Amino acid sequence: MKTDPRIDAYIARKADFAQPILAYLREIVHAACPDCEETLKWSSPSFLYKGEILAGMAAFKAHATFGFWRGSLVVGKDNEQMSGMGQFGRLAAIADLPPRAEIEALVRKAMQLTDDGVKPPRDKHKKEPFRVPQDLRAALDANPAAAATFDGFPPSAQRDYVDWVSEAKRDETRVKRLAQSVEWLAEGKRRHWKYQDC
Repeated sequence: MKTDPRIDAYIARKADFAQPILAYLREIVHAACPDCEETLKWSSPSFLYKGEILAGMAAFKAHATFGFWRGSLVVGKDNEQMSGMGQFGRLAAIADLPPRAEIEALVRKAMQLTDDGVKPPRDKHKKEPFRVPQDLRAALDANPAAAATFDGFPPSAQRDYVDWVSEAKRDETRVKRLAQSVEWLAEGKRRHWKYQDC
């Protein structure tokens, strides 16, 4: 069993109700995945398998959580508690967990996903690709320095300008924002340049 003394310290610091839950989960993960390693990720205990995160747990004032890195693939998308922390919701006692054999089977399923090279699902909140509005593109093309700056920016910096111009509700506001965008871009500035040195 590859343990990390930082996990021992983490468990010892937690509330009395949480300590047995965390110790029990730790024991189950190691029993089902003898090759897993422990570490801290985001200041919480995590279990690694073949260098990738397999699962993690945490404890708070009134509850503990446990979840798999590829949660929807391991537990299933229809799980009612997927919106909670981890895949098992708020844990206040060991009795709040599924039976041990079920958790061990899920750990083995998570291991198999790692063995098969399956990546975690992409973030549902990822922004859609954007298109540069015609009026912004025309304004940029009329000023080669502004166009060069804009075209040299990463997509996130380009999106800042596109969103700012596109979100204008009135035509007058949009015209002002177009002019301001070209001016700042000609000077090599990002949309939020005022805050870059803060």
